[in-house]
Amino acid sequence: MTDAASVDLPRDTRKSGKFLYVSAVVLLCAWVIVPIYFLMINTLSSPETVTSFPKPLFPEFDLGSLKFFAGFAGMLAALKNSVLVAAMTMVMSILVGAPAGYALSRFEFRGKGLFRLLILLTRAFPLPLLALPLAVMFIRTGLDDTAFGLALVHTTLAIPFAVLITFSLFSGIPIELEEAAWTLGCTRLTAFTKVVLPLILPGITASAIFAFVISWNEVFAAAVLTIENRTLTAFLLQNLDTSPLHLKFAGGFILVVPALIFIFAVRKYLFAMWGIANR
Repeated sequence: MTDAASVDLPRDTRKSGKFLYVSAVVLLCAWVIVPIYFLMINTLSSPETVTSFPKPLFPEFDLGSLKFFAGFAGMLAALKNSVLVAAMTMVMSILVGAPAGYALSRFEFRGKGLFRLLILLTRAFPLPLLALPLAVMFIRTGLDDTAFGLALVHTTLAIPFAVLITFSLFSGIPIELEEAAWTLGCTRLTAFTKVVLPLILPGITASAIFAFVISWNEVFAAAVLTIENRTLTAFLLQNLDTSPLHLKFAGGFILVVPALIFIFAVRKYLFAMWGIANR
């Protein structure tokens, strides 16, 4: 009896662990999917349905709110500005963050630990605290109300994460691979581009996606530093403050969908970063 109980105990433990794991995954998926689903339902429903209760489980496919935004003056320009700023933020954060992550991973120098700590501390300063000096500096340099100036601010927000993500990626690549390439006549640059870069490309792409999401969702700097060339978030914040509820849902849907489409398009790189892609 004792032996049978000792065998059944680990089996019961595994079943309980599997149940908890599945429950956690289901709750996490529901936490992400359910708000997006109800956002879609309210966007594709009539104004009367949006304010009614209980909410329907299926949309009515009323496109009135979306048609309103499609013809709203400045909407397409704001969408273009958001895409442009997010793209520049991705490129600049990787161009700065990846070399910094490589240097932290491959070289030893005095103050290395302090430098990593300072990278994290840059996120400790709230953006509203820096808004006034940033606005003054941008006005003096002519970067105010420009996509490039806003992309610079978003890049400073994304660089700490880009540096730390690429640092962990480079640390996971054995330096012996580069040393073997050196013995075959490769320089440090060619060894990096031919050996290391293909291995960490999914991770760099994931870091770029993270920078894209930071830029796409950021609203404070976009609202303070731009007037005519507002991004989509600042544009919606400006115009939806006193709008009816159904238009606010439609604005949120328009803001969420492009980011979801972009992440879905590059999902294989995210999966490859965690080693679960089918190759």
